[in-house]
Amino acid sequence: MNWTTQVRTKVSEQLAWEKLLPSEQPIYVSSLVYSFGVLTLSSLVIVIVSGIIMASKGPLWYQSSVMGDYFRSVHFWSVQAFFFFMTMHLVGQFFMGSWREGRSFTWVLGALSFGVSVVTAFTGYLSRGDFFSQWNQVQSKDAFNGAGLDGFFNALNNGQIYGLHIAVLPAILILLVAWHLVAVRRMGVVPPYPAKMKKGGGR
Repeated sequence: MNWTTQVRTKVSEQLAWEKLLPSEQPIYVSSLVYSFGVLTLSSLVIVIVSGIIMASKGPLWYQSSVMGDYFRSVHFWSVQAFFFFMTMHLVGQFFMGSWREGRSFTWVLGALSFGVSVVTAFTGYLSRGDFFSQWNQVQSKDAFNGAGLDGFFNALNNGQIYGLHIAVLPAILILLVAWHLVAVRRMGVVPPYPAKMKKGGGR
């Protein structure tokens, strides 16, 4: 058996369509705590779409036109929703022990996605161009200098910040989220903890 046949066989076993696009889910998935992941993903889609529109038009458009200001607001509030739902998703999955039954790598991917999201949002805040972002640029530059990271990340370099925000970091985030989704589909959603039986047969 050659390597292409081995890869095809492995992929078909691990990523079968029944796992990637299941037609049925366990009854416990109807609980609200299982909805935060989908809400997080939906918010991320709005963030990406509004961000692409803003990047294609340029900073002058979204800082001086009515329509640009509208999309800037959509981008801002979708980011707020994204972090709210992602935090709820992270907390909910933590207390559900979502790393159980061989799902530890799925949990790690989710945690990495959260960390990259924070850095991406930070660079976005520095790219706003108003007084508050400029003030934070100066303060964060001092913090990076004190940590010895100024040689890798210059908060006062608007081109570097903007490039990281619209290209590098979103690409990494999308890759991690897609990987996370594939891992969830491959392993299935984590079931709730089994109910403990009380003495006497009751629950």
